[in-house]
Amino acid sequence: MHTLAERATKNYEQARDKVQRFLNASDRAEILFTRGTTTSLNWVARSFGEAFLQEGDEIVLSYMEHHSNVIPWQQIAKKTGAVLKYINLTEEGFLDRAQAKEMITDKTKILSIAHVSNVLGVVNPIQELGEMVHKRGGILVVDGAQSAPHLPIDVQELDCDFFAFSGHKMCGPTGIGVLYGKRKWLEQMEPIEFGGEMIDFVDLYESTWKELPWKFEAGTPNIAGAIALGQAIDYLENLGLNTIHHYEEELVAYVLPKLQKINGLTIYGPQDSVYRTGVVAFNLEGLHPHDLATALDMEGIAVRAGHHCAQPLLKYLEVSSTVRASFYFYNTKQDADRLVEAILAAKEFFQHGTF
Repeated sequence: MHTLAERATKNYEQARDKVQRFLNASDRAEILFTRGTTTSLNWVARSFGEAFLQEGDEIVLSYMEHHSNVIPWQQIAKKTGAVLKYINLTEEGFLDRAQAKEMITDKTKILSIAHVSNVLGVVNPIQELGEMVHKRGGILVVDGAQSAPHLPIDVQELDCDFFAFSGHKMCGPTGIGVLYGKRKWLEQMEPIEFGGEMIDFVDLYESTWKELPWKFEAGTPNIAGAIALGQAIDYLENLGLNTIHHYEEELVAYVLPKLQKINGLTIYGPQDSVYRTGVVAFNLEGLHPHDLATALDMEGIAVRAGHHCAQPLLKYLEVSSTVRASFYFYNTKQDADRLVEAILAAKEFFQHGTF
């Protein structure tokens, strides 16, 4: 009951209020603090999945999912006897909506989908997918790791049952994330971690849990992380999520045609900037992605090379890895020009030995 403890608790819970406002959740009890998107999705799979899935039920994902939205469902499918199904992509890299409509049936209990692909940058039609699965009596889980930092999010408008995101994707620290869940589901779900903070009463053989949202938050909370996430939300809201989104569109519209003109460069995902966020994945013919990333790093340009924790997607695209440039509000057109120039210089060096 001392001053610093009271102040920390107040600031921690104020951060929860900021997240509620950020997502436009109807109730602060629907906001759970986690370690990140991966933890959030694991909580849903293990708690909701184990309680509500039975043998023969279907879990529908897409080929563009991050490993964090694949592996938890694989494990729950093995435990419950549920069946995993994957929605194909179109040639342009969009989710195949026609196939999604056919695949989502009365057997579909869970549709878990990325709001935005971390490789293709494509934005998925969450509201439309939600209508499809809710009409069949299933629930919608949204991996919002790549959308929360870049797009205005309204979970009531999206009508998703669960929404997960991470602090480190949006100018916050690592080790903090959020799981939003509709209250009606969270009240029926059991926690999967047990210990201090989440308990109401402990006896020798039985225990009871606190009310929402604390019944899921076992152990010492990440007080500093939550408060820092709240500050990051303040910062982004001050800039304006619509402003951020439109600026990213402008940057990608500027750089995409320049990249498309580079001979031997393959760009993955939609070729029109209107349909993607600031993520652009590509490969340069004859050059391993790791070598290209190293060459770009020597020019002071930070990209990521590898499978981007999306091996099923890269296998679907028939490549083992790609280079990925990620534009955000702090990047400029000059940064975009430097990326293009550095790719051209790397191409010249590896083809002709001049840099």
